[in-house]
Amino acid sequence: MSSLPSVVLLVIFIVSAAVIWGAGIKLSDYTDVLAERLHLGDALGGVVLLAVATNLPEIAITVSAALSGHVEIAVGNLLGGIALQTVVLVALDAFGVRSHKPLTYMAASLTLVLEAGLVLAVLMVVIAGSQLPAHLIVLRLTPAPVLIVIFWVIGLKVISGPGSRLPWADSGEAPGGQEKPRGHSRTATEQDATSRHVSTGKAVTVFGGAALLTLVAGVAIERSGESFFGNLGLSGILFGATVLAAATSLPELSTGLTAARGGDYKLAMGDIFGGNAFLPVLFLAVTLISGKAVLPHAQASDIYLTALGGLLTLVYLVGLVFRPQRQMLGMGVDSLAVIVLYIVGVVGLVSLQ
Repeated sequence: MSSLPSVVLLVIFIVSAAVIWGAGIKLSDYTDVLAERLHLGDALGGVVLLAVATNLPEIAITVSAALSGHVEIAVGNLLGGIALQTVVLVALDAFGVRSHKPLTYMAASLTLVLEAGLVLAVLMVVIAGSQLPAHLIVLRLTPAPVLIVIFWVIGLKVISGPGSRLPWADSGEAPGGQEKPRGHSRTATEQDATSRHVSTGKAVTVFGGAALLTLVAGVAIERSGESFFGNLGLSGILFGATVLAAATSLPELSTGLTAARGGDYKLAMGDIFGGNAFLPVLFLAVTLISGKAVLPHAQASDIYLTALGGLLTLVYLVGLVFRPQRQMLGMGVDSLAVIVLYIVGVVGLVSLQ
């Protein structure tokens, strides 16, 4: 695409973003329908299905970048995506919460604290893996991505099992939060589909079509955006961590707004944390495709983005524990802190470039 005029590249980028947004809404709706009808619910299978569905743009970009040899785009998109998807919670707090209290107050539960902890755990493995020697590679595998997958699977099993039945009052659910149980919006989506006589076969077909569109749009947005913003002087790492990460976070935004406006604040936050914990798992795909030890070659900006994503997650983890009731500029003080920290973080990332 580098030979195309800049105007054409920009049009392709915008159209691809629109396709990702529209397909993301369909993916969200029909993921809920399939999760309910296949009795996956909040179990491990449902969490994995939703994580894959909402991160299809990242999957497409990761595979495309790894195949084309632009590993730095894949790494920057994955690690920058974690930070930016955490910022999506700011939008949900400001525009999705219908009560006059912050998102973390309404969604607070110890299960969400565990989910945020899982994000921090896999990010710590990313940082540790960046310090390992590059020659530690066997059968196109390196220790860190394998360990990330192990942490992720064990973490999901713990959270969906014992983590949902914690030996605390009300199983760790805070008083005064959302009235209905987590996942009620998913059930409502399935009931609406049933009332419209949407068969399971049609749900699978629509889900598959939306997934295919998302994958194609993901590749198109990466290729067109890399060329267009590269012509403007934006480096691959900065582009992947900001513009590209913002475009590929559209499914999470649409999914989260739908859940939050339906009063399912716990599901909205849980989906973001679940997606963020899943993104580092894609380093295994990058390693297998490229045949390189990706994390040992991580640049300073990659580690910087990892730390930024962890810091933003930690702010919301603290918010879930302290449950601040004060709002500023239409959002909780924790969300305000996150947006300020992200802006400062991007300024710091620019200085690294």
